[in-house]
Amino acid sequence: MALKIRLARGGSKKRPYYQVVIADARSPRDGRFLEKVGSWNPMLAKDDAKRVELNNERIQHWLDNGAQPTDRVLRFLAEAGIAKRDARSNPEKGKPGKKALERAAEARQKAEAAAAAAAE
Repeated sequence: MALKIRLARGGSKKRPYYQVVIADARSPRDGRFLEKVGSWNPMLAKDDAKRVELNNERIQHWLDNGAQPTDRVLRFLAEAGIAKRDARSNPEKGKPGKKALERAAEARQKAEAAAAAAAE
């Protein structure tokens, strides 16, 4: 049985509240789970202590027994110092696309032409 430490959504429409649960990977997102080990309330301020609450002892127990955290839960665990999350980098993400490069080159040519015309 593959276990996941993941989020189960609760709360009402447009007012999300999540429970951090231990669940079988095949069970539905809000379905059956084995144990509740924390909560996340994204509606609270980021510096609020009650925004993310984790039961560190139980989470460590489940990690030792092979449970795999999802990416979002791994971020919470890394902030709490329970697990280590490798930094991911995508150096291509911030670069402009082909069309943007073409527009920039065209604008540069127009600026150079205007400067040359003004110099004459």
